Amino acid sequence: MSAIWRCAQTSVGLRDRPIIGHTIVSTTSTQYPAPAAPGIPLWLKVAYTAFMAVLVPVYLRNYGPTNFLYFCDVALIITLVGIWIESPLLISMCAVGIIASQTLWVIDFLSNLIGHPLTGLTDYMFMADHSLFLRSLSLFHGWLPFLLVYLVWRLGYDGRGLLAWTVVAWALLLISFFLMPPPRPDPGLTPVNIDYVWGFNDTEAQHWMPPVLWVAGLMILLPALLYAPVHFLLRGLMPKPMRTR
Repeated sequence: MSAIWRCAQTSVGLRDRPIIGHTIVSTTSTQYPAPAAPGIPLWLKVAYTAFMAVLVPVYLRNYGPTNFLYFCDVALIITLVGIWIESPLLISMCAVGIIASQTLWVIDFLSNLIGHPLTGLTDYMFMADHSLFLRSLSLFHGWLPFLLVYLVWRLGYDGRGLLAWTVVAWALLLISFFLMPPPRPDPGLTPVNIDYVWGFNDTEAQHWMPPVLWVAGLMILLPALLYAPVHFLLRGLMPKPMRTR
C-alpha cells in the first residue's frame, strides 16, 4: 500500500507541472538576484575625470604639488576615486569634509558678484591679475558640494565618513603647519598658509593667540562646527549604503 500511495503522490505532483513533448518542465526555479545597476551614471564619471585631467596638470604647473594639501583639492581627488569604485565611504568622507565650507564659498562668491563681499574667501576670483582660466577652474568650489550631495543620495551615506575625514583633516593641518610656508606679504601663486593654519590671511599670520593654540583650535572646532552638523544632517536625510567599502 505504501508503494501505491507514493506512486499516487508522484502522479499528482506530475499533473501540476507542464509537459512539453515527453519532457516534464519544473515550474520551480532558483531565483538569482539581478545584477545591480551602477549607482553613478557613466557619463558623470567620464565628465568628472575629464575635468580632473585638465585641472591637475594646470594646478601642478601654476601652483605646484603643495596646492593639493588644501581640503577642497584633497576632496576632489578622493571623489574621483570614489566615483569610479562607487564607494559610499569615500564619497561620504568628502561630503562631511567640505559641504559646509564650500557652501560658505558659494555664499561669499554670490555676495561678491553683487558687490557685497562677506568674508573675503572668494576675493581672488575677482582679481584681474589672476588668470581667468585658473579662476574658471576654481569654480569647482561652487558645484562640488552639490555634486557630493547627489552622489551621497545615489550611493547612501556611510557614517564612518565623519571619523575618516577628521583623521585626514588633522593630518593635513599638521603637515601644513609644520612643513608648509606661512603667510608672506606677496605670495603670488605659491600656496601659503594652507588650510588657514596661520590664520585667515595669506599675507600675515593671526596675532590673537600662539600659533600652536590656533592649530589645536582648528583641530577641535572644524569637526565640531563644520563636520559633525553635516554628518547628522546626511545621516538623517540620506539613504543607508547598500554596501560598505
